[in-house]
Amino acid sequence: MMKYDFLIVGAGLFGATFAHEATLRGKSCLVIDKRPHIAGNTFTEEIEGIEVHTYGAHIFHTSDKAVWEYVNKFTDFNNYINSPLARFEDELYNLPFNMNTFCQMWGVTTPAEAKNKIESQKLSLDGREPRNLEEQALSLVGHDIYEKLIQGYTEKQWGRSCKDLPPSILKRLPLRFTFDNNYFNDRYQGIPIGGYTEMVRRMLDGSEVILSTDYFEYITKNPNIAETTIYTGAIDEFFDYCYGELEYRSLRFVNEVLSVENFQGNAVVNYTAADIPFTRIIEHKHFEFGTGAKSVITREFPAAWKKGLEPYYPINDEKNNALYDKYKTLARQRRDVHFGGRLGRYAYFDMDKVIADALALAVSVIG
Repeated sequence: MMKYDFLIVGAGLFGATFAHEATLRGKSCLVIDKRPHIAGNTFTEEIEGIEVHTYGAHIFHTSDKAVWEYVNKFTDFNNYINSPLARFEDELYNLPFNMNTFCQMWGVTTPAEAKNKIESQKLSLDGREPRNLEEQALSLVGHDIYEKLIQGYTEKQWGRSCKDLPPSILKRLPLRFTFDNNYFNDRYQGIPIGGYTEMVRRMLDGSEVILSTDYFEYITKNPNIAETTIYTGAIDEFFDYCYGELEYRSLRFVNEVLSVENFQGNAVVNYTAADIPFTRIIEHKHFEFGTGAKSVITREFPAAWKKGLEPYYPINDEKNNALYDKYKTLARQRRDVHFGGRLGRYAYFDMDKVIADALALAVSVIG
């Protein structure tokens, strides 16, 4: 059996970026993934002629020019701008919080009016730090925005009361006193024309790829398959949960093909009311300005995570971060294994940060 320079566990953005850089440097790579497809959570597939984001909306955005130029080597990006809407009962609001939002909420038309309205509703903490997410939100934006656009959505997303969530989840709430609905402040933004899967396929060119393959079963049968392993799976699972399980939130996606040209008029609409079980509806054709008689929508349901479900959002509270530090100490002792990605690093990364991290690792490990 052939021996490789690198066994890369996970065919998502981190693994694909490292594989591409390694092959450029003349190294041999075997990439395995437990899923039946490449591209990880950025996987897109065509349904009714529409590129569907199977694991939720992924809009590439970055202010890192080097990363932007890097991804553009593999695909062309369109000029999609992320401008989600929030729906509370029968009311629609623009996101992120900006003058359109404040006008829709209160009828104000100037930044001064909006600032005065928010100031009149703010919770006074009398100089002390907020004790939970609710206090953090109320001290920043007041009760109207909190009750309509933050509370229900956040409690669904995290499965607990805002009073029981750390204020750090809302480290900052951007308030824009301009009529600007662009969700991101980054200079570069868009979606790969034809989807992420094709982009990742090009990144993996030159590597051998085996799908539907469990790492632990594979390495048991092939213990000497590679000199070095790049591992993007869950770090606690790699060490057989010896210190206990890290906690996550999961998601469930329900797709529906509709015989309508345009269902909601926007790619992403968040449903912020607590009595609506899903957090948002994605209408995929709008990511690529699609036309046609049909549309594909996805309802996104937050779920408690347990083994067997996909872990999406790490719960980076004090307890879990302390547990991760123990695993990180173990990881440093494994000179033959390097951990990366959101599961290997137990952190939620934007896509550009994943790529930058993988590029940095390639320089560190290979040179």
